[in-house]
Amino acid sequence: MMAPPVKTGPKYDEFIQSDKVRVIDDNGENLGVMYTKEAMEQAAEAGLNLVEVSPTANPPVCKFLDVGKYRYEAQKKANAARKTQKTQDIKEIKMRPNIDDHDYDVKMRAMNKFIDQGDKVKVTLRFRGREMAHQHLGMDLLKKVQEDMVETAKVEAFPRLEGRQMLMVISPK
Repeated sequence: MMAPPVKTGPKYDEFIQSDKVRVIDDNGENLGVMYTKEAMEQAAEAGLNLVEVSPTANPPVCKFLDVGKYRYEAQKKANAARKTQKTQDIKEIKMRPNIDDHDYDVKMRAMNKFIDQGDKVKVTLRFRGREMAHQHLGMDLLKKVQEDMVETAKVEAFPRLEGRQMLMVISPK
C-alpha cells in the first residue's frame, strides 16, 4: 500500500484544521473572525477557495483565492529569487615564489577583478626543487598579497603549507 502524496504549499478549504479563522475577501477587505465552514461556503459562492495565508496567527488568517493561481504565483516568485541570487565561486591564482614584478601586477589585477565580482580567491604558491628550502620567500610574497588586498578583501584562510604548495584564501570584505 502506497502512502498518500505529500501536500506542499498552503492549506486550503477542507485541509484547514482550525475551527475559526480571520477572513479576508478577494478585494482585500477584512471580514472578521468566523467559523471555517461558513468562510468556505462564502468562498465557494465567490467561485474561489479559502486559503490559509498566515497559519501561525491566532486565529489563522485566510483569504479568498484561486489555489492554482496562488501556487503558480508563488512558484514564479521562488524561481525569480533563485535566478537573481549570486553564488560565491572560488577562483584560483597560481604563483611561484620568484615571480617578477610585472607578472605579480597582472595576477593582482585578476585577483582584484575576482574580488570585485564577489568571488573568493585561492592563492596557490607552488614550490619546485630547491625553492622548498626557501619557504620564507613564499611567505613574504603571500604577506605582500595580503597587504596589497587589505582595502578590498580580508584573509579567510591564512597561508599554510600543503606538500609543495602554500595556500591562502581571500574573500571580499
